[in-house]
Order: sequence, then C-alpha cells, then structure tokens
Amino acid sequence: MTPVARVRSAPADPDAPLVRAIGIRSATLLVITNVIGSAIFLTPGTMAATLPSESLLLLAWIAGGAIAICGGLTYAEMGAMYPRSGGLYVFLEEAYGSLVAFLFGWACMLVVMTGSIATVAVGFAKYFSYFVPALSTTREVVALPLPWGAWSISAGQIVAAISILALGAVNYVGIKTGNRLQATLTVVKIAALAALPIVALALHPATLVLTPVAPPIAAPLAAFGIVMIGVMWAYEGWYYLPFCAGEIADARRTVPAALLIGICTLIAIYLTVNVAYMLALPLAEIRGVERIAEKAVTALLGANGARLVAATVVVSTLGCNAAAVIATSRACYAMASDGLFFRAAASVHPRYRTPHVAIVIACVWSALLTLTGTYEQLYTWVTFASVAFGVLGGLAIFRLRHVKPGLPRPYRTWGYPVVPALFVAALGVLVVNTALEKPAESAIGISLVALGLPAYWYWSRSRGRALRS
Repeated sequence: MTPVARVRSAPADPDAPLVRAIGIRSATLLVITNVIGSAIFLTPGTMAATLPSESLLLLAWIAGGAIAICGGLTYAEMGAMYPRSGGLYVFLEEAYGSLVAFLFGWACMLVVMTGSIATVAVGFAKYFSYFVPALSTTREVVALPLPWGAWSISAGQIVAAISILALGAVNYVGIKTGNRLQATLTVVKIAALAALPIVALALHPATLVLTPVAPPIAAPLAAFGIVMIGVMWAYEGWYYLPFCAGEIADARRTVPAALLIGICTLIAIYLTVNVAYMLALPLAEIRGVERIAEKAVTALLGANGARLVAATVVVSTLGCNAAAVIATSRACYAMASDGLFFRAAASVHPRYRTPHVAIVIACVWSALLTLTGTYEQLYTWVTFASVAFGVLGGLAIFRLRHVKPGLPRPYRTWGYPVVPALFVAALGVLVVNTALEKPAESAIGISLVALGLPAYWYWSRSRGRALRS
C-alpha cells in the first residue's frame, strides 16, 4: 500500500499541549473569584440611590442569583458536552455556526471580557488609592486634546493598567502559577467577606427596615430594571469557567459541579454582605455612596475597619482579574485555533505550556480599556453585550437538543425546558430594559459587536484559503 492510500488522520486537538491542572476545588474557586471583584464593594450605594427600598434591593440580588443558577444549570450541560477551551464561544459555534461564535468572541475580546477586566482593575485602583492617595482615580495626570473634547487619564487608571499587565505576567509563566495565585486570593477574600456580616450582626447600629416594599418614586419597576444592570454586573463572570475547560481535569464532571457549587456560594455571600451594609448604615446613608463597604465598616469599627476593607477589596479585585485573565486569554486562544483570529494567538509556549500570545493580547487590550470611560460606563457596556449573547447561549441548549439529540450528555440540565426558558426570558427582559433606560451605552455595545463583521469576513476567507492549501 502506498502512503497516498492511507486514511487521513483526525485533526489535532488544540488543547493537547495545555496542562489539565485545575481540579474541582480550584474550579469552584475560579467560579467564585471570577465573579467577586469590585462590584459588591462599589455598586450597592449607586443601586440604593436608584431604588431606595431595602426589600427590593435584596430581592434584586436574589433575582440575579436565580438567573445565574438557571444559567449555570443550562451551561453545565453544554460544558459537559464540549469540555474544551472556549466556553460559550464553543457552545455558540456548535449551535449556530462560526459567524455567531466569532461575533461573541469578538465582543469578548473587544469589550465583554476585556472590559470586565478593565472595570475590575479600576475598582482595584479606587481602593488602592486609600493607601496611596497620590494614585487616586480623581488625580488627572494626562489630558489629551481630541476633536470631541479632552481625554483625561488619571493616576488611578494607570495603576489599573499596570495591575492587569502584572497579572498577565504571572499567568504567562504557567497555569499552575496563575491558578495558585487566584486560589490564594480567593480564600482570603471569602474569609474577609464572611467576617463582615458577623461583625454587623454583633454591632448593628442601624436597623434593617423591609417595609414599605415599593419606594415613593415615579417608576419603581423601571428602577428595579436599572438596578438589575448593576446586579448582573456583580454576577458577571460565573460562566467563565468553561472557557478554561481545556485545562480542567475531568472537565465533563468538574465543570457542572463547580458551576453549581460556586453560584450557590455567591448568592449566599452577596445577600449576607448587603444585609451587613444595611445593618451598619440606614438606607439614607447608603444611597449614592460609591465606596459603600468602606463607609459601612467604618461605622462598625472605625478607621481601622476602613483600612481592612480597602485591603480586602485590593485582594478581591486582584483575585478576580487573576482568574479573568485565564478565561479571557483562553477565549482568544480558542478563536485563533479555529483560524478566526491572529494565528499567533493559537501558539502554546514550549516551556510554560500556556497560550502566551493570547495572554499578552488580552492583557494589553484590557489595560488600554482602563484608560477610557468611567466605572459605570464600562460596566454598562460590558453587561449589555454580555447579556445579549447570554440570551443566545441560553437558546443554544434548545437548538443542540434538536439538531444533535444523539450526542453524549454526561450531565443533563435539571428542570429542562423550564429552567433554560426562565434564564432566557430573564435575560431578554434585562436586554430590553437596558436598551430603553441606557440607550447610548447600549448603542455603543451593539456598534462594537457590529465592527466584528468585516473582521469575520477577513479571517474566514483566510481560514478557507488555509484549509484548501
């Protein structure tokens, strides 16, 4: 038999060069630390200004957690079906094809995941300035004249950018190193957050008032929808774990279990921390306060408590971004492996066995994003684009059940089809409400996604030529 007559070998597994070093404990911590960044320390005060009702604010956190649970149950099935790097990018590709998957990946690299990293880094800088006031986000160091106005860059924004690049350097030299760092930071911040409600219950200078439920404002329902933007931002990142599936040991079992355990833990943490804020301060003193955790613990413990909170937030945000850098770079790696991004991003470092080019791309772009926009603008852009693709991700399970019924499913979504339908419906309502209440930011999010169309045309043609050659 001549060599020409041999059967063509199967395509190489792009995840084969990676190290499956993440176990169930580390995977669960990844879910938690990907989510808990700066939002729980910064957004509750802004939310209270929009919706001055302790009952409805707590209900919003429960509703956000319920949506995340439904999403976790839904994504767990698809994560077990496709245990490879890329997460939602892979689910969308299998369900709808490469265009939809690429636009999601493009949005992730342009603003969703990188913007999330940038926003958390800005939150890190806000609290880091507690110890070094000269590096505050309010201290302008550069003002660049542009046709539409001056572009101001603060010292804090520069600190935020540097923090991202430093985390990228840690992850560059190995998944074990990066995973060890995020796990350590996660344990520290969970311990600190667990202490907050205990202290508040012991001292509780304020009283938790749950009535009246509806506040005396013009449109409480619309206000609840706006508040949900902040809540969903606070829960943003729970679905990042499947992006790292190519480096998770026994991913078919580990991904579903870690998602469910992690999200349930998050709901408990967010509820108890918000109750702690409300026990520390009356609602009138919470409304509009940006650094709410600092003010609440100062009311409980004095100046030393404020320093403790500031240190906790610094650790929390660093841990969140340490995990997010792993997930974001793997999304970049998955796109490049499919030939739909810069081919260099699909390379694996021969010594460290990490997607080193993808890490550099993700971190450099995230660092640049810290130099643009305010905290609220960044998380609104992130949340709108993320939730819009989340709707498609939720619908993907229905399509995959229909077009690929025989594919092995090591885990099947509990409560199907009701649970995925609730997830899709809740996100759909949030998308519509965000578009109505934040039209400018939503339009920016849509425009950024649309910019991916010519990029897809270019890379898909290049991939087609490579396959033909």
